[in-house]
Amino acid sequence: MTVLMIAIYVVFGVAALLTMWRIVIGPSILDRAVAADVLLTLVLCMLGAEMVINDHTRSLTAMLVIASVGVFGSISIARFVARRDKQER
Repeated sequence: MTVLMIAIYVVFGVAALLTMWRIVIGPSILDRAVAADVLLTLVLCMLGAEMVINDHTRSLTAMLVIASVGVFGSISIARFVARRDKQER
């Protein structure tokens, strides 16, 4: 394992731990949703970095699935919050 890979894993690991902390502690559902999107983005970046370092494209389908889950999750949470705000008025 090269020094670059170790540095990448450490940086993404620390970022993932801080993001998980925000998911657990987040005061509102929107804070948790943003943190979940950040966590998915971190996973995408880590897979992309691994693909570049190892010179392959085998993880591309997994990256597409993760990205689509993130988009659909964000849309569903936004619709839920908008509907809840509309009912409170």
